[in-house]
Amino acid sequence: MEDRPSPESVGAPAFLTGRALIAMPGIDDPRFERSVILICAHNADHAMGLVLNRPLDDLTVPSVLEKLGVKSQIALPPDLVLLGGPVERERGFVVHTSDYLCPDTSTIITKSLALTATKDVLEAMASHNRRPRRSLLALGYAGWGAGQLEREIRDNVWLTCDPDELLLFGHDYDHKWAMALGSLGVSPTQLAVQAGRA
Repeated sequence: MEDRPSPESVGAPAFLTGRALIAMPGIDDPRFERSVILICAHNADHAMGLVLNRPLDDLTVPSVLEKLGVKSQIALPPDLVLLGGPVERERGFVVHTSDYLCPDTSTIITKSLALTATKDVLEAMASHNRRPRRSLLALGYAGWGAGQLEREIRDNVWLTCDPDELLLFGHDYDHKWAMALGSLGVSPTQLAVQAGRA
């Protein structure tokens, strides 16, 4: 099979793996209103991401580990599990710093971030010496078909930014949308005014 030119080299939109989507006001889908989504994978065929600011208030990481029979060697903080998106909501995904990698199952997102969706990472999170420095657990994901995310960005459904660790792993879920906009020098009030114009 011959190598095809990358989309970047032929003028197509660059792929967004590792960047965050910020929902614009007036997004048609209420499931994504004021959401911030980390794009974990993006290529010509599909895109997959996890919502960073929708905690499941009654579900913590330690309780999930206990339900799955993962014995913790340390006292885990009561971090909330996130609703990563509407697709496969019973399936878990862990985004974590790349100081932990499972060679067979971790997917590299960026130089410093990875995604693992197997029990290995949960066992590492509960251990003394294999634990990633930062991590989040989400149930479900957001998905797009070929070209769909690119069209939505062209239609001004999303802005994009480079997420920092506070945006990725911080617990101030109520303000992550405004924080993400702020990283672009945009305030929510500016967007509300623009969205109201014809």
